[in-house]
Amino acid sequence: MPDITINGPDGDFSGYLATPANGSGGGVLVIQEIFGVNKDMRSHCDHLAAAGYFALCPDIFWRQEPGIQLTDQSEEEWARAFELYQGFDLEKGVGDLKISLALLKTIDGCNGKAGTVGFCLGGLLAYLVAAQSDADCSVSYYGVGIDEQLSAASTINSPTLLHIAEEDGFVSKEAQAKINEKLSNHSSIEIHNYPNVDHAFARHNGLNFDSTAAALAEERTMACFAANLS
Repeated sequence: MPDITINGPDGDFSGYLATPANGSGGGVLVIQEIFGVNKDMRSHCDHLAAAGYFALCPDIFWRQEPGIQLTDQSEEEWARAFELYQGFDLEKGVGDLKISLALLKTIDGCNGKAGTVGFCLGGLLAYLVAAQSDADCSVSYYGVGIDEQLSAASTINSPTLLHIAEEDGFVSKEAQAKINEKLSNHSSIEIHNYPNVDHAFARHNGLNFDSTAAALAEERTMACFAANLS
C-alpha cells in the first residue's frame, strides 16, 4: 500500500494508506504509538483494509524526524521513542490528525464516514480527536494521559471505546480509577478493563502481546466500527 501526502498548515507530511479490495467502505484513522508508523501500525492498517475499511496512519512525528520506524525490542529504540514522545507537541498533533481525518473522508471510495483507533500515545490522541472533531466513532487502546484530560470528555458526542490494561506500567492504578470513576457514566463512552495484562497487549509481536485480550478488544472495536462506519 502506498504512502500518501497530507497537506497541513505547517507543512506536508506522509501517511500510510491501506485500501479495501472492493474500493469502497468507511474510513479508520489509525494513530501511532511512540514508535512511529512502523510495521505494527501498517499491519493494523492492512488488517482494517482486509475488513473493508480505508485505513490511514499519518506520521505525527514528522516535525522531529519524518518516517521514523522503531520497535520495542531494544533499549536504544525505547530511548529514541521516548525522546520523540517528550518532544511531541500535543496540540499540533491533534491538529494534524483532524486534517488527516478530514482527508480520509474525501478519499475516492470512502463513504464519508470515518472513525479513529489509537494505541498508547495514539490512544490519548484518539480520545482527544473524539472531543475535538466530527469523528463518527473513536477507539483508544491503553491511552497514556487520559486521566489528565478528563474534562475533554464534555465535548465527546460520538461512540468512544476505551480499552484499559489493568496492569499497565504506564497508566497507574490511581489513573485508571480516575478514568473509570469520571467517565463510566458518560453517555457516549464505553470502558473495557482487561485484567492481568500490561500496556501494549495488542501490539503485534510486542513484548507484552496477549492474544486473548487482543482478540477480545478487537472484537469490540470491530463491532463499534461496523455499527458506526457503514
